[in-house]
Amino acid sequence: MPDEVRLWRVGIDDSLTEISRAKLDLEARLQTWLARDISMLDPGLLVIGREVETDFGGFIDLLCLDAAGDLVVVELKRDKTPREITAQALDYGSWVVSLSNERVMLIAKAHLGEGGLEKEFQLRFGIEVPETLNGEHSMLIVGSNIDASSERIIKYLSDTHGVNINAVTFQYFREPDGAEIVSRVFLIEPAQVELSSRTRGSSKRRPNLTLEELMALAESNGVLPLYQHGVSELEGLLVSGRTLSSIVFSGSIDDSRKVVFSLIPAESSAAEGLRYHLYRNRFARLAGLTQEALVEIIPAHHDYWIYTRNGGPDEEGFQGFIKNTEELDRLVAALSRH
Repeated sequence: MPDEVRLWRVGIDDSLTEISRAKLDLEARLQTWLARDISMLDPGLLVIGREVETDFGGFIDLLCLDAAGDLVVVELKRDKTPREITAQALDYGSWVVSLSNERVMLIAKAHLGEGGLEKEFQLRFGIEVPETLNGEHSMLIVGSNIDASSERIIKYLSDTHGVNINAVTFQYFREPDGAEIVSRVFLIEPAQVELSSRTRGSSKRRPNLTLEELMALAESNGVLPLYQHGVSELEGLLVSGRTLSSIVFSGSIDDSRKVVFSLIPAESSAAEGLRYHLYRNRFARLAGLTQEALVEIIPAHHDYWIYTRNGGPDEEGFQGFIKNTEELDRLVAALSRH
């Protein structure tokens, strides 16, 4: 069983008075507390959905994202039996594992509102929402107590099979003056669960491409000189980063860093050119251009593009192929002037 917590109040004369555990229907209050302030469970989480309905008819108590864009299923034990709560958590995990970027964004939009995910993610983690969401997922079972059977099953899944699952208990105390105290204890040290999932589990997360891999893709697809020119020029103006498929360039907009432009060597070819994505509103603001002026300098080959189907104006832009250095230099010159 998780460690039993005991608390003492230290008096002014160093006397100790134990604060007794109190009986309370804690399960009925936990979900409200966690939805209001998930940091009491883990400060590295952001709630993006409450009572999220799955395609199988169940309802996930709380669905969260971490700073890496991975999903975390939070399920309250309530009055479920050991087999029920563990099976339910695994059932929800089996649904979450296949959620696309689009589905995750829709869930977040329903809970946080239009543009809410971008704002709340930035406030919580200080970074932009990752381009790839749900690379991995984990499950947390939460309750006022975890029985021996549930504990045994959860440890077996984590230690033996590398399933990213853990349990958290909250214990309730009441002082004589009525003040309430709640403590939190993890069944398994979170770092150990993470290690087990990486070494024993079947992680599906692919690492971001290295600079060498991006260069190799550009060379094999016949756009290496153009790619090198673009990277060299843009790195002097914007902050570069790497994803699973591209090199991205970010700028500071409204006191937060946002991706403005991407080069995608894997989807390029000598015949068509160097593939790109451009966020039009972000680029225009960063360069001090009107939308009309932006259209005049973007590459000749461009089509409408949006990061997610239901994304707002901040996620709209253009995609296409850059044919030559002159087309790249027009974009670079616009950023350099502002």
